[in-house]
Parts: sequence; C-alpha cells; structure tokens
Amino acid sequence: MTAQASGRLGVGIVGSGFIADFHTRAFRGVRDADVTAVCGRTEERVRRICDLARELRVGDPTAYADVRDMVRDPAVDAVWVTTPNHVRVETVRAIVEEVAAGRASLRGIAIEKPLGRTVAEAEEVLRLVESVGLLHGYLENQVFAPGVTRAHELAWKRGAAASGTPYLARCAEEHSGPHNGWFWQGDKQGGGVLNDMMCHSVEAGRFLLTPPGVSADDWLTPVSVDATIASLKWSRPSYADELARRYGAEVDYRSRPSEDYARATIVYRNGDGDEVVAEGTTSWSYVGAGLRLTFELLGPEYAMSVNSLDTEAKVFLSREIAGRPGEDLVEKQNAEGGLMPVLPDEAGAYGYTEENRHMVTRFLDGAAPAESLADGLQVTRLLMAAYLSAQEGRRVDLADPATAEKLAGFVPDVAQGTWRSGR
Repeated sequence: MTAQASGRLGVGIVGSGFIADFHTRAFRGVRDADVTAVCGRTEERVRRICDLARELRVGDPTAYADVRDMVRDPAVDAVWVTTPNHVRVETVRAIVEEVAAGRASLRGIAIEKPLGRTVAEAEEVLRLVESVGLLHGYLENQVFAPGVTRAHELAWKRGAAASGTPYLARCAEEHSGPHNGWFWQGDKQGGGVLNDMMCHSVEAGRFLLTPPGVSADDWLTPVSVDATIASLKWSRPSYADELARRYGAEVDYRSRPSEDYARATIVYRNGDGDEVVAEGTTSWSYVGAGLRLTFELLGPEYAMSVNSLDTEAKVFLSREIAGRPGEDLVEKQNAEGGLMPVLPDEAGAYGYTEENRHMVTRFLDGAAPAESLADGLQVTRLLMAAYLSAQEGRRVDLADPATAEKLAGFVPDVAQGTWRSGR
C-alpha cells in the first residue's frame, strides 16, 4: 500500500552498514513511517538490518541486492541513501533513472552526509535529484539533536533577542577512528577526518549562528576559510601496522595516509552585516570514553554548550570486572571499566530520530525539508575550501570568483593518495 493510500511513508534504506543501523533504530520514534525495504551488497548485513527492523517493529522490510529493484517496489515511497561515499553518485543516478523512466514512484529522497567527495560530485547529486523533481533532504543528524536544537532556540529567544546576535560557534566531533576500512582510504572516502566528520561541525556551526526558522544560506555569507590537517596518531608505524592488520593492505598509512585531525575557522557575514566565526575541530585520534560531540554558541551576554558525554547515566565497573570489548555504553567505546558514561538512546541523542521524523513529515506533506541537498552542497564547498587552505597553507578567500572556479574541479591531495602529514 502506498503512502497516498495509507497515510504512512514506506521508507527504503539503501546501504546496510553502521548508519543504516542507526536510522533503523531511530524509526522507533517516527509514527508515520515504516521501513519497507533494505538494499545492500552484502546479503548478511542486509538480512541483519531487516531482522532489526522486525525486532523493533518499525517495519517488515523486503531485502534487495539491487537498488533499481528496490525503488520499483510500490511499498517504497521514499529512499534514505546511506551508501559509502565512493558509490554515492552511481546510487543516486540509478534511483533517478528509474524515476525518470516511470518505473519508480517516489515522494522524496534523503541522502547521508557528506553529499559528495568533491564539489563536482555534490553538484551532480543535486542536479540529478532536481532533474526529476523529487523532494530532497540532507541527513545531517547533529542539527536535529534535541540538546542542540533546544539550547539553540533558547540562546536566540532569550539571549540574542535581548543583547544581539551570536558571534562565535565552536563545534567538535572526536573519537578513536571509523568502523569500516573504506573510511580510512582517501580515494574512496574523499579524504580523512575532515571530509568524514568536519561536515557535521561545519553544518552545526552554520545552524547555531542562524536564527531558528531561517535558512543558513539566507542568513550567512561565507567570507573565508583557514584550516589545518595532520596525521597525528595513525601514521605512527605501530598504529599504521595495526590498521593494516585490521583492514588489510588497502589501508596503508605508511605510504598513503589520510588526516586524523582537522581544524577549520570559517568567517561569515551574517544577516545584520556583522562578522561571525565558526570553529570546527575533528579527530580520529581522540581516546576517551567514546564518541564526544561538543557544541558552543557565544553572544554578547550569553552562551550555550552541549557535550554528548555529559550523560544522565553512568556506570562504574571496578578492576575486578573484566569485560569484553563492545559499544553497549556509548558509540566508539574505548574501555569496559571505571566510571563510564551511558547513553540510553544514542539514536535520539545524536539527532537521528528527530531528523527522520522531520524528513518523513515533510515528504508526507509534500513540503521541502528544512535541511536540503542544497545545504549539503554548501557544506561540501566549505570542506573543499578547508582542504585547499590546508594544502596551500593560506587563508582561502571565498568572496574571490577565482576561488569558486578552483573549487569546482578541486580534488584534495588526500583523496589522490599524494598527501603526507607535515609536508
């Protein structure tokens, strides 16, 4: 039964990895949708996501190996694309071709971050989707995280309304490294930690500096980017060898490293004509309790802050208890003992639940999501400007037309396998 007939949205998830798992869990908090299909290249992983959906009672999905077959399923009204970066464009192209040929009838498409490995790829994804008139959403979960959105709302409502607009946002995402080998490969992923996680921090910074209910593109004009990247931990011989043991010869951080640390400072001109700044820091070389997300917003007489590890629950395990390695307390967990933070609902805390609820509601209503693929394209431009800044060791002027021309065809050295930290 289609969404039009049932009043519910049938969602097909393309991809069967870590993020597909998060989205499936998040649908427990979405009332008007069901996971009706899962597509992936590994039968075992697809089956696992399907079983999880049935276990959580968020759908009874059909398993598919080919995305073209999946989108032809009349039970699929919208598609969530969570595939690896290096197959993102070909996945979207296949979906769009089925829609254009009339073999698939979709209400919308939502695509995981980052939108592309380069500006050219991100532009191609947006062009393809717009060519068939699909509603589109950019799956940037952090701007839907309840702690972030509520603190943002209060900072603007109570602080900015009384003393003026905020002028500085700081956002960081740090953990000890990705789960899957392709993330570590510059050519497949599009870079290292900057492309993988700075996309979160860049969009979170834009969100925090923008008034609630206003488009960041309408409120903020990018002025400049200054960035630094480095491989601080994983290029050290013992850790490079560990990656090779873990993922095989394709992940070679002795000769083809990607950055495991990145910092970027982005200057904007806001809607009032004031200069404002967003600072982003990301790392695969952070070793703590687990994934740490931090957000700050500063204004003339106010400030807000969020830290994902400041949890409402903690567990202490003494040295007498030897636990097996796992991630049952927090994502990217690095220990099984001591005083450990516990996130009871990671999908909710990180924003996946509200993100999916928003996308489903907008697609059912026939309305454009607040976070669209146009936002994803802007983020990609800023990420590539950060890579350019780091490579050339200079501040990149985003108001210069020559910069836009250069970024249009830019491929970072990290993605080409020619980058070396400290050179």
